[in-house]
Amino acid sequence: QVQLAESGGGLVQAGGSLRLSCAASGRHFSMYAMGWFRQAPGKEREFVASISSGGGSTRYADSVKGRFTISRDNAKSTAYLKMNSLKPEDAAVYYCAVRRAALPDTSSGLYDYWGQGTQVTVSS
Repeated sequence: QVQLAESGGGLVQAGGSLRLSCAASGRHFSMYAMGWFRQAPGKEREFVASISSGGGSTRYADSVKGRFTISRDNAKSTAYLKMNSLKPEDAAVYYCAVRRAALPDTSSGLYDYWGQGTQVTVSS
């Protein structure tokens, strides 16, 4: 069993930055891939970024490529999402998720554990 807790969301002006954190409890964190997803009101949950268990492989949605950076610190059982140049369309509840495999995926259905989410609001 893995429990996840996101933090770092909040209100930011367009063009600003935030760093989200996802702290994991439980065993074997370093063996699992991580992903970040987001869901805006009235929209489906969408993939944002993912990282392999060792951190050597990352992938991004086209909408955030070049602005967001995913990383992880396995010693701290924590994953991060650094978000720069935020736009109003980035506003959503952001969720981190764990996939019990070394390689991540863009499909939310392949992730096994989810955090409760953290709200990101971007004012124009």
